[in-house]
Amino acid sequence: MRLLRERFGSYAVTAPFAIVLAFPFYWMLWTAFKTDQDLYNVENVPFKFQQGSPTTRNFTFLFESTQFPTWLGNTLIVGAIVVVITLVLALPAAYALARLSGAWGQSLGVAIFLTYLVPPTLLFLPLSRVVAEIGLQDRLASLILVYPSFTVPFATWLLMGFFKTIPRELEDAAQVDGASRLRTLRSVVFPISIPGILTVVIFSFSLVVNEFVYSLTFISGSTEKTISTGLYTELIRGDIYFWQALMAATLIPCIPLALLYNVFLNRFIAGFTGGAFR
Repeated sequence: MRLLRERFGSYAVTAPFAIVLAFPFYWMLWTAFKTDQDLYNVENVPFKFQQGSPTTRNFTFLFESTQFPTWLGNTLIVGAIVVVITLVLALPAAYALARLSGAWGQSLGVAIFLTYLVPPTLLFLPLSRVVAEIGLQDRLASLILVYPSFTVPFATWLLMGFFKTIPRELEDAAQVDGASRLRTLRSVVFPISIPGILTVVIFSFSLVVNEFVYSLTFISGSTEKTISTGLYTELIRGDIYFWQALMAATLIPCIPLALLYNVFLNRFIAGFTGGAFR
């Protein structure tokens, strides 16, 4: 009986939060399948399908009348490359700082994290100048060059704290058995650090999907846009909003990210609590 009361209390506390968090997804899903007549008729009940709804016409419009598949592909390409660059740079840097003896390692780690706290607006002008000087304007390469400047400092700081929780005795034991430093990293350190690595992957990819200012500034051609700018510039024309297509286009990338967060929720939390706050 006590267990039942505790469980009921837990559900009673979490249910309102779950409803509030789930409502935007519900509203996007509901709107994405509505017709214009159903959506704009103020006499209709918002939570019911009426007048020809539900319909898949909005998804057809999105994939056939816009360049949404291209924007989605561009986002996936930029996200994958940024994740790889972030891991390639952050993993060795974080490990070196974590194993650096004395106060230098901690000081350098804090200094790297402070660079992540620099507002993007302060970096906007110098980065714009760099992109223009090297001829990357209106190319996906400009985003691939800029985004790691945000992801690498955070990833290095996070992974550095995570590596500090790994006992050095594990590495010493592997090296006594004949493993090289590189093999020790690959077979001992990195597998233990999977929660932190997954956190970095999810964070970096989410940043690429959601970032707007630099993408809007550096990319003007429709075929080079990512989702965040493509939807804003192509599905909002003056005071005309293609609400159903906007909701459908927003829902498509949101669902995989939400599922990814939920599947790896425990590891994601462990990545922060196990490394970031130590």
